[in-house]
Amino acid sequence: MTQATEQAHVVRNGVDVTALFETINVVKEDRGLAQFQFRATNRWVSGTHSQSRIYGFSGAGQELAHKEEVVLDGDHPEALVGQDEGPTPVEFVLHALASCLTAGIGNIASARGVALDFVESTVEGDLDMQGLLGLSDEVRNGYEQIRISFRIAGDAPSEKLREIVLQSQRRSAVFDILTNQVPVHIDIATA
Repeated sequence: MTQATEQAHVVRNGVDVTALFETINVVKEDRGLAQFQFRATNRWVSGTHSQSRIYGFSGAGQELAHKEEVVLDGDHPEALVGQDEGPTPVEFVLHALASCLTAGIGNIASARGVALDFVESTVEGDLDMQGLLGLSDEVRNGYEQIRISFRIAGDAPSEKLREIVLQSQRRSAVFDILTNQVPVHIDIATA
């Protein structure tokens, strides 16, 4: 790499901004590279405990894999007849929302030249168990409402930091999944 190339390479907030814009430009030229499929496998362990494994996915026109297989345990707490071997599935949803929005904030701030000092969030979801337990057809099974509160600081005015959070919301895949109906198809094979 030449000295001029090294100087032009920008990493901000841990985000390789040069690679980010190179990726955007490559996808702009070949929109087919934007197609990704993420996958997880899940196996029942016992009771309400199950284990998901995440490793391979396809994207950018090829099969890809994470550096390491990720194993996630999900369960219910004892108050909901589980053994508390992991977070509940609905807690994973809160994590997914917070981590997606936070990743977007990191990328967007970096692309806009803003150095972040910190980004913290608290996510809360209200769930009435009557629906899930089959005690009421009038109560939905899932969250009635989700709230997320951000604390953010960086070398930009408050208004610009707010704009970064709002831009992350507009581009968040998980926010979109939660706020727009996504078709879910279930196939069943019995042994």
